[in-house]
Amino acid sequence: MSLLAFDARVLHWAQRPDVPLLERMRYLCIVSSNLDEFFEVRAALYASLAKPKAALSAIDAQAQEALSKVAHSLVDAQYTLYNELLIPALAKEGICLVSHSERSLAQQRWAKSFFEREVRPLLLPVGLDPAHPFPQVANKSLNFIVHLSGHDAFGRENEIAIVRVPRSLPRFIRLPDKLSGKRTLLVSISSVIRTHLKDLFPGRKVGQFSQFRVTRHSDLSVDEEDAKNLRTALRQGLVHRNYGQSVRLEVSASCAEHLSDLLLRQFELPASALYRVHGPVNLVRLTQLIDLVAQPKWLFPSYEASYPHQLISSTSIFEQIQAGDVLIHQPYESFDAVLAFLREAVLDPDVLAIKQTIYRTGSDSVLMDLLRQAVQLGKEVTVVVELKARFDEEANINWSEKLEYIGAQVVYGVVGLKTHAKMLLVSRREGHAIRRYAHLSTGNYNPKTARLYTDLSYLTCNVKLAHDIETVFGLLANQSRIPRLNKLILAPFHLQHHLIEWVNKTARAAAQGETGRIIVKTNSLTDLKLMEALVRAGQAGVEIDLIVRGACMLPAQVPGITDHIRVRSIIGRFLEHSRVFYFRAGNDEALYLSSADWMNRNMLRRVELAWPVEDVQLRRRIIDECLQTCLNDNVDAWTLNADGQYRQLQPARSRAGAKPKVHLSAQAKLMALYSAKA
Repeated sequence: MSLLAFDARVLHWAQRPDVPLLERMRYLCIVSSNLDEFFEVRAALYASLAKPKAALSAIDAQAQEALSKVAHSLVDAQYTLYNELLIPALAKEGICLVSHSERSLAQQRWAKSFFEREVRPLLLPVGLDPAHPFPQVANKSLNFIVHLSGHDAFGRENEIAIVRVPRSLPRFIRLPDKLSGKRTLLVSISSVIRTHLKDLFPGRKVGQFSQFRVTRHSDLSVDEEDAKNLRTALRQGLVHRNYGQSVRLEVSASCAEHLSDLLLRQFELPASALYRVHGPVNLVRLTQLIDLVAQPKWLFPSYEASYPHQLISSTSIFEQIQAGDVLIHQPYESFDAVLAFLREAVLDPDVLAIKQTIYRTGSDSVLMDLLRQAVQLGKEVTVVVELKARFDEEANINWSEKLEYIGAQVVYGVVGLKTHAKMLLVSRREGHAIRRYAHLSTGNYNPKTARLYTDLSYLTCNVKLAHDIETVFGLLANQSRIPRLNKLILAPFHLQHHLIEWVNKTARAAAQGETGRIIVKTNSLTDLKLMEALVRAGQAGVEIDLIVRGACMLPAQVPGITDHIRVRSIIGRFLEHSRVFYFRAGNDEALYLSSADWMNRNMLRRVELAWPVEDVQLRRRIIDECLQTCLNDNVDAWTLNADGQYRQLQPARSRAGAKPKVHLSAQAKLMALYSAKA
C-alpha cells in the first residue's frame, strides 16, 4: 500500500501545470513502469491473494480487496489524466495522436502503405483450434484477441485468433511533414494494426477485438545452494522469465466481456486482476512519443552538472585525495570525476591493482570498458559482480563473461546474499609502500542514472577505511570469516545492530534531559526492528525526522505513540536516492553514508556498507545539503499524517503586511547553488 502511495505522489507531477508538458507525460510513464515492477516483483504476494475468497482468511481477503481497489484507482487516474488533460494539451500545442477516423485520405493511404511495408510481414495471426492452442504470451507484450465469423480455408468455424505484435515495431510513428501541415501528427502501432485487422484474415469477417497485455511474475528464483554454476543457472532462468505466473491482465475498455473472460480463464486470473483501460495498454511506451516530438520548450530546462568543486580537473586526483577526503553530490556535481579517478588509475603505471563491485552499470558502460583496458595494461583487476541485480541480470552476466575472458578475476559474492555495497579500491605503489585509494557511494556505477539520481560519492585514502574495504573484498572472494573492521559497518553482520544502538543511545540521552536527535534519509523504511527502536526513541523524547522517498511502514504523528516522529517524502525532477543517517546523543554526534535502505532485506539479506563521515566540514555540508534542505522543502515535499495518508506541503500564508513566505524546492535550490559554484 505504501508503494502504491508513492506512485500516487509521482503521478502528481504529471498533474502539475507548472511542469513542462512532455515531462508530465514522462512522469505518467514512470508511474506505469513502477506499476509494472510492482506487479512483477510483488507478484508472489499478489498472486497468493488472487485466490477465491473462500480460500482466504479474513485479513487476506481484506488485503486483496484493498490492494486491488487502490491499484485500480491509480490506473483509472492515469488514464483520466492521459485522455482529459495531457492528450488535449498536446493537441493544443499542435501535437496530435491521430486515429484512423481522423486521418485524411492521404494519411490513410500512407498508414496502409506503412502497414503493408513494415508491419504485415512481421505478423502471424494464430487461429485457435486443437492443433493450434493458445500461443505463449510473453510478459508485457502487446497482443490482439480477435473474434471471427465465417469459415476458415478448411470449412471450420474456429472463432478466436491471437495476433502478437513484435517488440521490434515502434509503438508510435510520426507522419511525414507533407501530410501534417504545420502540426506534428503521430499514429500508434495499435491503431494501424486495428485498422487493418481484416487484411490479416482474408475470407473471414472480423467481429469484436481488443488489444491486451499480461503482466507476469518476473522475479528470478534460483536455488543458489543447489546450483553448481550460478551464472549458468541464471542465464537459463532468464529464458523463462517472460513466461512466469500471470498476475495482471490489461485490455481495452471496449473489450467484449466474453473475450476478457476467455483471457482471464486462459491466464488463470480472477476478475480483480482485469484492468480495462481507455488508451494504450502500455503507457510506458509513451516515452517513444516524447522522443519523437522532443523540443526544449516542452522539457525541463537543461541542467549541466558542474565538475566537483573540491577537485581541479587538470590536477591528479590521487594528489587531491591525499589532501583530504572528497565528497561529490550527484547529479548536481558530475559523475565524470569518478570516471576520471578510475581512468587515472587505469593509465597510471604505478597502480598495481583495482577492485570493484558491480551492481548496475547498464549494457553500455564506459566504466566497464575502463576495467577491461586495465586488464589489458597488465593490472590486477578483481570485480565482484552481482548477478542477481533485478532486471540487470543479463547485462551483468555478459560483463562478467567479457571480463573473465580477458583475464580479470570475477567473483559473485556470497551465496544467498546480494552484494549491494558500492566500492572501488585502487592500490598504488608510492616509493617503498603501497597506498590505497577508495571510492564509496550511495548509488550505482551507472553514468546514465548518475545524471538522474541524487547520490553521494566519497573519495578517500584514509588508511583504516581503505584497509576495511580491502578486508570486505577478501570476505566476498574467500568467505573465510566475519571480518573485524575499523570504520566500515557491514551488513548482514553489524549494520542493523549498530543503527539500533545509535537510536537507543539518543533515547538514553533524551531520557536524561540531553539532546536526542535523529534524521534519516532513505528510500524505504520497512525494517520492523528499526521501526520499533525509532518508536521507543520518539517516546523517550527524541526528535526524529525521516526523509523517506518511497515505502514507509512507520506511522507518524500518532498521538501518544509517534508524536515526535515526522515523515516526509521528496518527489522532484531527480530521483532521491542518497542514504544519510544522522544521530545526536547529548554531545556525541555521528553521520553515516550508506548503500543500504532501512529494509529487512538490506539489513539481513544483502552485503551493504555504511561509513562514518568524520571530516567536520564535509559532515556539515551533508547535513545542510541532504538533510536540512529537504526538511525546509515546501514545494516538492509530502508529509505522512497519522491516518496513513500523505499531504503535499504548501508554503504557510503570511500575515498581513509580512513578507510572503518563501517557496523552497530542495532540488531547485541545489541546482542553483551548484550552478553558481560552477
